[in-house]
Amino acid sequence: MRIILYLSVAVIAIAFLILVLYLAKTLKSLQSTLDSVSQTLSGLENQLQGVTQETAQLLHKTNTLAENIQKKTENLDSVFVAVKNVGTSIQGFNTTLQKVSAKAQNKLDHNEDKIAQIIQWSSAIMELRDRWKTKNAYPEQANAGGIELQAQASDNLPKKRFLRSRY
Repeated sequence: MRIILYLSVAVIAIAFLILVLYLAKTLKSLQSTLDSVSQTLSGLENQLQGVTQETAQLLHKTNTLAENIQKKTENLDSVFVAVKNVGTSIQGFNTTLQKVSAKAQNKLDHNEDKIAQIIQWSSAIMELRDRWKTKNAYPEQANAGGIELQAQASDNLPKKRFLRSRY
C-alpha cells in the first residue's frame, strides 16, 4: 500500500508538473499577447497625443476665426444701422415731398380759376401795350389809317395760349 501511495504521489507530481508546464506555456503566450497590446496602446497613446495637439491648434484657430467674425459682424452692424438711417431719412424726405406736392396741388387746384383770370388779364394788358406801342411808333399813320394799322399789328402778334379749365 505504501507503493500505491508512492505511485499516487508520483502520478500527482507528474500531473502537477505537466499542469505547470502547460500553465507556463500559456502564461508565456499571454505575456507575448500583453506585450503586443502594450506596444499597440503605446502607439495609440502617441497618436492620441498628436491628435490632441492638432485638436488644440484647430480649436485655437477656430476661436481666433470666431473672434474675427464677431468683430466683422459688429462692423457690419454699424453699416446696416447707417443704411437703415439713410433709408429712414429718404423715406422721411419722400413723405415730406409728397406732403408739399399735395399742398401745392391743392392750392393750385383751389386757385386755378384765379390763375386763369390773371393770365387772361395779362394777355389783354400785353395786347393793349402792343397796340399802344404800334400806335406811338407810327403817329402819322395812326391819324390817317389807324384801322388798317391795328389790323396789321394784331396779325403780327403771337398767338396767346390760355389754360383750359379742368372743370
